[in-house]
Amino acid sequence: MQHATPAAPAVRETLERLLASETFGRSERARKLIRYLVEREQAGEADRLKGFSIAMDVFGKDGDFDPSTDAVVRVQAGRLRDLLQQYFANEGVAEPVRIAIPRGGYVPAYELNAIRLPETANLAGQTEALAPPSEQPSAVDIPSAALVASTAAPEPSVARHLRFFWMAIAVVIAMLGVLILRQGSGALLAGGDIPATFEPAGLTGSIAPSPASEALPLVYLAVKANGQDASRVAASLRAGLSGFDTVDFIGREAADETDPGTNATSFIFDILPGPGAGDITIELQSMATGRVLLSRNLTAADSAPNAVEDRIAGILSSALPASGTIYNYIEQSGMQTGLTQCLLLNGKYYLDQNVRTHGAAYRCLEALADDGAKSSLVYSELASLHLEAVNDHYAYPPDATIEKALTFAHRAIQMGPTSPNAHRAYGYIYSRLGNPDEALRWMRKAYDLNPYDASMAAAYGYGLIFAGRYTEGTPLLAHAVDASSGHPTWWDFGLFAGEFMLGDMNKATIASNALRTTATKSHYLAARLIGAQIAGRDSQARKLLDELSAKFPKFAANPRATFVDRKYPADLTERLVGALRAAGLGNAS
Repeated sequence: MQHATPAAPAVRETLERLLASETFGRSERARKLIRYLVEREQAGEADRLKGFSIAMDVFGKDGDFDPSTDAVVRVQAGRLRDLLQQYFANEGVAEPVRIAIPRGGYVPAYELNAIRLPETANLAGQTEALAPPSEQPSAVDIPSAALVASTAAPEPSVARHLRFFWMAIAVVIAMLGVLILRQGSGALLAGGDIPATFEPAGLTGSIAPSPASEALPLVYLAVKANGQDASRVAASLRAGLSGFDTVDFIGREAADETDPGTNATSFIFDILPGPGAGDITIELQSMATGRVLLSRNLTAADSAPNAVEDRIAGILSSALPASGTIYNYIEQSGMQTGLTQCLLLNGKYYLDQNVRTHGAAYRCLEALADDGAKSSLVYSELASLHLEAVNDHYAYPPDATIEKALTFAHRAIQMGPTSPNAHRAYGYIYSRLGNPDEALRWMRKAYDLNPYDASMAAAYGYGLIFAGRYTEGTPLLAHAVDASSGHPTWWDFGLFAGEFMLGDMNKATIASNALRTTATKSHYLAARLIGAQIAGRDSQARKLLDELSAKFPKFAANPRATFVDRKYPADLTERLVGALRAAGLGNAS
């Protein structure tokens, strides 16, 4: 990485691409914060970038803001750092300028990106890159853009990464050649098991029955640091990895020579000595390319017994779900299997809930189920999507029923009796059936099976809130939201309901503002209307009121019926109906 100062236009161009990226598209607060920090610094106002001024200018706090009791700036800055790292490791890997927010402050730092993936190479260069590991390439064999800007020799890791890169390309080409010969070139997706043609509502055709179609990313662990802190971090990381359904964790300490190091869906967590005394660094790498996808430094305080599990939970919740770092990398590499493709579509539905994304995810999983899938994930996610079809009256699948959703959930439990996702699906269905005690029993079990997954904590917190246990559920859901840089909209709606019932209208308004998917969700749009009314944004409230009345006339005429149908607690229903009436929704009843 070069440390020369980038020109202002280059910084601005990088910022605009970053703001328009998919990574930052999920977090309006992160976009607002990074734009503010960069623009103020570029305007020569770096001295203004203090917690108090950021709280007032970005998050709307007033003069009574106390940073010692309100951690909003620190929390959001931490989430921003995670998103920046994720962006520059994936979508923005080829950006000419990298932006970071160094810990301990809020002033942006910029670096020229000197290490770039090679765009072209001559035949001699490719042959040298594919040489056995014992034959180290010289500096002239490495593209000049990959050399560190100094008189020192290039770092061995750069050469290794490039060698792995070309090896992976060769393997991919060979795999594609075999698959084309075997299946024909008409409908080939990278995993070889899903047709590449998608209809607007989902997939066409079927998935060839093959164990490879259900393959999940392989994740290994390598401990390369010594001491009690490193051992504690390793134990916590190992416990967390074993609880996620979305990856296959290989329980050895490290991959050996027989492991598929050139497999694009194999990854390794390295536990390394950190930069400071007592620090531990965790890096997630692709084993095919050696590329670091995620890096976190834990201080001695972070790895202490009372803090380490929380820190590891944040890292794993960012890396392992279908909307996380590993799956994003697999998608961008074009190496999806049948199941990972379906899980990616499923994750996209929950981030953007509409008939198109729902149909794509449902049809993909349904095709796997029709071909005899053995993964409990297929049936647990089908159960949840089927119930979504009941709740939101999607056209596909036709004649969706809660009973059919329950059948899928039962099969998921049979196939994965210790699957957190299967237990969560069962809890979701029981909440829709109006049985909060049974719903909480299943959701609590899902949380117990994997306390390192923020989505399980969020589901349990959400269940507690909609069982009327606001003081228990709201902090749990708020913690999950803070720990996750990108999360489904239903988390924000649950948090809105909890804070609303606890009487913290400022937090309720913030949660309602985060609701992005309102086109097909009357209750989400209603929450935004209530939030605007509470905040005194009269112009926005009028627009939202008109939108709600036009898009959802049945809801506008009788919102109580929707809340009762969704089995909301009676006190929450009354409060919501009263707030909507105060916001001008006719004679809300």
